[in-house]
Amino acid sequence: MASAMINWNFPLRRMWLASVLAVSAAAFFPAGLAQAQTRTLPDFTDLVDQVGPSVVNIRTLEKVVARSQQGGQGDEEMQEFFKRFGIPMPNVPRQAPRQNRPQPQDEDQPRGVGSGFILTSDGVIMTNAHVVDGADEVIVTLPDKREFKAKILGADKRSDVAVVKIDASGLPAVKVGDVNRLRVGEWVMAIGSPFGLENTVTAGIVSAKQRDTGDFLPFIQTDVAINPGNSGGPLINMRGEVVGINSQIYSRSGGFMGISFAIPMDEAVRVSDQLRASGRVTRGRIGVQIGQVSKDVAESIGLGKPIGALILGVEKGSPAEKAGVEAGDIITRFDGKTIEKSTDLPRIVGGIKPGTRSSMTVFRRGGSKELQVVIAEIEADKPVAKVSPKEEKPSASTSAQAFGLAVSPLTDAQKKEAGIRGGVRVEGAADAAARAGLREGDIILQVANVEVLSLKDFDAVLAKHDKTKPLNVLFRRGDWTQYTVLRPGR
Repeated sequence: MASAMINWNFPLRRMWLASVLAVSAAAFFPAGLAQAQTRTLPDFTDLVDQVGPSVVNIRTLEKVVARSQQGGQGDEEMQEFFKRFGIPMPNVPRQAPRQNRPQPQDEDQPRGVGSGFILTSDGVIMTNAHVVDGADEVIVTLPDKREFKAKILGADKRSDVAVVKIDASGLPAVKVGDVNRLRVGEWVMAIGSPFGLENTVTAGIVSAKQRDTGDFLPFIQTDVAINPGNSGGPLINMRGEVVGINSQIYSRSGGFMGISFAIPMDEAVRVSDQLRASGRVTRGRIGVQIGQVSKDVAESIGLGKPIGALILGVEKGSPAEKAGVEAGDIITRFDGKTIEKSTDLPRIVGGIKPGTRSSMTVFRRGGSKELQVVIAEIEADKPVAKVSPKEEKPSASTSAQAFGLAVSPLTDAQKKEAGIRGGVRVEGAADAAARAGLREGDIILQVANVEVLSLKDFDAVLAKHDKTKPLNVLFRRGDWTQYTVLRPGR
């Protein structure tokens, strides 16, 4: 009887224990954590059905000259081999005279495999520039196994975006998503042809945005498995929208290591629009060399935080020179956009149509200044004149000895050759100056936010400066102009 009672009451005990655990869990865990623990992994099946028909396989071919199978140099080499080792020549049919033999023909050899996706229903397809670069023929295979020869409408190596066209209509085009809505931690999916395996689906999350791995593109970083052959395929959000083009991986082995990069779709569309219209991409330029602003420099010159693009050099006759930009300026805003880091500047300028007048804010000698510049079209960089070290050295100043510096005035010939109004030349650097990276031949243009055109200017600034405090110096070395901070007594 007792055992029957225990068996009968066991379900009641189990219900009682479950209710106690539920109450305890509710009291112990916050509501948000409990809700997070009930979330399930995403289901990508609907996305595959939606976007999969728009993803294509791209094969590229190149023409190579094939050797004639009827003889030629190979026959002569074979005869020499048999003679050398005393082996009787095999009984082979005599070859036709050389002038009557068939000429070698060009053969199409496989060159590479990549991916792409249908941008418009009339056959415009987007992929990576490196997928089609150097190809003599591009073959596009649709998911329904139809094959088309594609025409390359244009490819841009700087952004690694290419557009090809096939002769078809009524194709399922992708839906382009808003990259600005993309969040770090969001689930994303890729479809492509890794190692030639068509229609392969992989998934992961957005690891980071605005990764600077190139001058003109802020990449999307993900942990989606991307391998050779995935290049050019779409990165898709959970709404079934394409937000990027899978382009690069970080790898020490050549295979996937958990870090992959995609070209943001907003940037890719801008490039593709120009490629479809003219076959090339036009970018703006202002003619400057730039560098990062360090924390020490930003604090010492009164900028506060390390933002902007430091102007290391200005090309002669460039839009920047005409606008009044000087080496040592820090561009903090351009065309209404804040320059958070130096790589923002070429990206913003490059996206502006040549001939456009734009405004920029520069930080110079402790204050901000507004300038207007007319954007030019990007072209090969022009070299900036170098400073000649062959001039006779005038007597050096002794006013900078507290910083380990020995300087001398510039001659008129040195100023003219360097294309500068003035400055002082470093003749020797020790102690604080050496630690700051200065060396003989450098030209100091500015000290403590004050322009120095002569040795007299230089001495006057140093005479007022507290020798126990750091001193910011703007100097030029060869083609480049940059800041450094001298810290005496360290």
